[in-house]
Amino acid sequence: MNDPTSPPRYEIRARHTRSTVTVYQAYRPSIGLPAARDGRFPPAWKRDRMTWIKPSFLWMMYRCGWGTKEGQETVLAVEITREGFGWALENAALSHYVRGVHPDRATWQRSLRHSPARVQWDPERDLHLAPLPHRSLQLGLSGEAARRYADEWLVSVTDVTPLAHEIHGLLRAGESGRAAALLPEEQPLPGLRAPLPVKAS
Repeated sequence: MNDPTSPPRYEIRARHTRSTVTVYQAYRPSIGLPAARDGRFPPAWKRDRMTWIKPSFLWMMYRCGWGTKEGQETVLAVEITREGFGWALENAALSHYVRGVHPDRATWQRSLRHSPARVQWDPERDLHLAPLPHRSLQLGLSGEAARRYADEWLVSVTDVTPLAHEIHGLLRAGESGRAAALLPEEQPLPGLRAPLPVKAS
């Protein structure tokens, strides 16, 4: 029996305002520090590569090891326009083939080739980075979507590495309550939909 207090299995949750959505990325300092300082990505950031953005702070912490993994030492909170985030979702395809959702594998592959964004749903993480039953959205941007992200949608870029290290330090000290109090507040994003790896009912 499902717990009525648990989030839906597939739901877009993020820190957001009426006009913006905050997503997270982690980079080596040579990219992350100039981005936070200047509020835009430096020339070393390649617009022709797929870039993945994550609305979940804790999933980002799972991915970057609280900012300790090599090449992911600088954690950024990137505030983008809600309109841009919505455009990416509307133009996204699922990152993998799902029988029953796609008519066949060839149709999915064509969709993927023509989509500038792709959606992946991974298990959300708890404060100790253990997997939860519900899923967290990851959004991959390439081509037009990556260019728009870097050149049109950016509102602000903030280095949140100190926050990641502080929360991690509290957890290691057994101060889970204090650590939880520092987490960014993430709420469901009404009105925005993403491709789902389940057949529509």
